[in-house]
Amino acid sequence: MAGVCPPAAPFFGFMGAASSLVFSVLGAAYGTAKAGVGVASMGVMRPELVMRSILPCIMAGILGIYGLIVSVILVGQVTEDSYPYYSGFAHLASGLSIGLAALAAGICIGIVGDAGVRATAQQPKLFVGMTLILIFAEALALYGLIVAIILSGKTASSC
Repeated sequence: MAGVCPPAAPFFGFMGAASSLVFSVLGAAYGTAKAGVGVASMGVMRPELVMRSILPCIMAGILGIYGLIVSVILVGQVTEDSYPYYSGFAHLASGLSIGLAALAAGICIGIVGDAGVRATAQQPKLFVGMTLILIFAEALALYGLIVAIILSGKTASSC
């Protein structure tokens, strides 16, 4: 049976694509919801700052796009024939790396965004500091995206 690829190998590739999207969207949803609560609370007292304060919600939404990009890349590489375990495991690792990195970044963006927009309403000079912290949180997801793209290119030539 040499040369026959295992029929279960594509399962791991598809799980990588699914976990990429699911975990990154969870991070985006949490970050948007948590920061959105802060924006709504702040908007009651300072409605003129609402548009300026939706930056954390926008940055959290970008996390879902990272997961979508990796999912599309991975699904395009999974084949029914000639897909070894090596490729399946590499694609699973790729999906998990961006998914979990985006989940962690979303949690960070949500917490920082909630506290940051409330603090910015009281002291507008804090906006730049909040924005820098949000950029560092978004960088965590970028690290996962870079690793995911590298891992998605790891394929075996044959079974």
